[in-house]
Amino acid sequence: TEMITGIDLVREQLRIASGAPLSFRQEDVHINGHAIECRINAEDPFNNFAPSPGTIGLWYAPGGKGVRVDTHVYSGYTVPPYYDSMIAKLIVTASSREVAIARMKRALSEFMVRGIKTTIPFQQLVIDHPDFIAGKYDIAWVGRYLEERREEGAL
Repeated sequence: TEMITGIDLVREQLRIASGAPLSFRQEDVHINGHAIECRINAEDPFNNFAPSPGTIGLWYAPGGKGVRVDTHVYSGYTVPPYYDSMIAKLIVTASSREVAIARMKRALSEFMVRGIKTTIPFQQLVIDHPDFIAGKYDIAWVGRYLEERREEGAL
């Protein structure tokens, strides 16, 4: 939301929690472009998304126009088994959905993480899927997709 509206929702939540009113009105919210976010997790997507703790031998995050990576991770970082497995948020913005999808495909292909398994290969499959490209998905889509892949013997 913040990438295409310029509104920092976390800041607004903190303001509201402290008793302050929203700093904007609904009619002040304007959407500009398109954004896609992939949450990069230390998980093995081809083993029922099992956790993949361990030491990251190589960490290379993509960059460039319209690409943002929020992370605390670096080469040599050890992912512990005790917490949330998210290690980064990869966010792309563009003028259109089509350009955002192309940008995310590029960013995912440039992202390099060695030493642990991540959800990047699964996200590459999803972003390339005709249903995703056409915007024909819902909250149950991933479950159906995984079941189809299992039936095909691809997982």
